Amino acid sequence: MYKSFLRRSALLRQNSQNDSLEVYQTLVVCELLDLNNNGQMIIKDAARGSTTDELCYFNNTFNYKVIINISQDKLKPHLEEFKLKYKEFYQPVCINTLKKYLKKRQNELNRKAAPKMRFIQKANSDSGGSRVSCLATGFYPRHINLTLFRDGQPVSDHEITGGDLLPNGDGTYQMRKSLEISADKHKYTCSATHLSLDNKLIIELEDEPSRLHIGVAVLILVCVISVILAVVCTRRFSIIKCRVTQSVA
Repeated sequence: MYKSFLRRSALLRQNSQNDSLEVYQTLVVCELLDLNNNGQMIIKDAARGSTTDELCYFNNTFNYKVIINISQDKLKPHLEEFKLKYKEFYQPVCINTLKKYLKKRQNELNRKAAPKMRFIQKANSDSGGSRVSCLATGFYPRHINLTLFRDGQPVSDHEITGGDLLPNGDGTYQMRKSLEISADKHKYTCSATHLSLDNKLIIELEDEPSRLHIGVAVLILVCVISVILAVVCTRRFSIIKCRVTQSVA
């Protein structure tokens, strides 16, 4: 590998206007399919933060792509050596490392956590309409299908914002999809399909608590606290009065 770095960095210097090469990198990615079969292997080389060339090996077939302006005549003498090295060295090492990793973390990788779902509507002061948001969180593994429906029909992707897969602090994932709506009478639902679910999970829209409801709830809470304080104060006063009476007697 070290000799390969020296040889390829010298080749890149010939094509560079600079006298020195700051960084040269090689990235090797391998894939392990079901039934323990090898998938594709991708090798990318980069110099000064930009990809120079890329080689893909799959089913004993190589596909090579040059990114930078290096003539094929300079690369061709080394290409067969590259292929042999990737086939005989990089792929076995990468696959064996991947198998050991999977065996070590098998319990964690095979676990399943069902998504917790919320589908709410909030007023949007900027547009004068509303925004509906469907949130799925706490699920594992990471792949999930989250779909918004209007009157039973899937909403077009260009109308939806969000949809990025984000990690949670506990190793699970979350995803949120939102849709701007106007004052209409359409029925909106949200569905999720995930490996942890036997069937598709469908939830209906929840209304955002109104300010009136929040005010009523706060008023009831204040009244309850006032009653409790009144009862406590009355009992304490009765006890004090009784003790004073006993002392006089």
